[in-house]
Amino acid sequence: MSNITCFGEVLWDEFPEHKKIGGAPLNVAIRLKSFGNNVSMISKIGADKDGREIFEFIKENEVNTDGIQVDDKLKTGNVKVVLNAKGSASYSIMFPRAWDNIDLTAIAEKIVKSSEAFVYGSLVARDETSKNTLYELLKVAKYKIFDVNLREPHYTKAVLLHLMNQADFIKFNDDEIFEISAMFGSKSKSLDQSILFIAEKTNTKTICVTKGKHGAILYVEGKLYHNSGYLITVVDTVGAGDSFLAGLISNLLNNEDPQKAIDYACAIGALVASKAGANPKIEEEEVHKMITS
Repeated sequence: MSNITCFGEVLWDEFPEHKKIGGAPLNVAIRLKSFGNNVSMISKIGADKDGREIFEFIKENEVNTDGIQVDDKLKTGNVKVVLNAKGSASYSIMFPRAWDNIDLTAIAEKIVKSSEAFVYGSLVARDETSKNTLYELLKVAKYKIFDVNLREPHYTKAVLLHLMNQADFIKFNDDEIFEISAMFGSKSKSLDQSILFIAEKTNTKTICVTKGKHGAILYVEGKLYHNSGYLITVVDTVGAGDSFLAGLISNLLNNEDPQKAIDYACAIGALVASKAGANPKIEEEEVHKMITS
C-alpha cells in the first residue's frame, strides 16, 4: 500500500435536516485509508465544537492528524448543501473559514516529503494563505494529484493553470474539462479531444474525466480507457466523485492495469451515490459484484 497525503478543506456538509463531516480532500483521505493505505490529512479547523468533532472523526478513521492545525479566530468550515429531485447537490460554501488559513509548517513539509503522492484541489486556493501554502508544498511533493473542484466564484484562470501545470495526474468531471478547455482556447466539444488538449497544454501524462452515471474516461500516457458506468438508484451524489478518485489512485499507485483501475473506481463511485452521505461503508464484495454483474 501507499503513503499518501491529502491537503485542503475539512468541513461540515449541512443538509436541510442533518449535517455530515465532509470536504473533498477529507473524503478522499477517508476512502484511501479504507483501502489500506497510510494516509495523512493537512488542513485547519476552528477552536470550536465542530472542529473537535472533525478532529475526532479523522482519528477514528485512522488518518494521521499531525497536519491538522487549529485556528483560534476563524470558525470550522461549513457548506450548505441542497439536493435536487435526482440527488444532485448544489453548494453554498461559507467564507472565510479555518481551512482558508492553513499555514506552511515544518510538520506539513515533513509529511508531504515523506509521502509517495500528494492530493490537492482547487477550492483550497480561494484565499491567499492556504493557496501560498499549497504552492510551497507542491515544490516538495513527489507525485502530484490535482482534483479539480470548480465552485463559483472560488477560482481563477491563473490559479487553475498553475495547479494543472504542477500536476502529474488531473481529475475533472465532464463539465469542468469543457469549461477549462474553452477557457484556454479549445474549440472542441469532444471529450476525448478536450483530454488531449489539456494533456498537451499542461504536459500531464494521466488525466481522468468522470461522466456521472455514464462512467469515466482515463488517459494514461497517450492511451484512453473507458467505463460506461453502472446502473444504480441514486440516493445522493455527495462524495461519490471523491470515493471514485480514491479508488482510482489506490489502484494506479499499486500498478494495477488502467482498465481494471477505472472499472473499480466507477464501481466505488456508483456504490457511494447509491447510499446516503459522503463516506458510507463499502464492502469489497459489493464492488466485485457490481463489476462482474
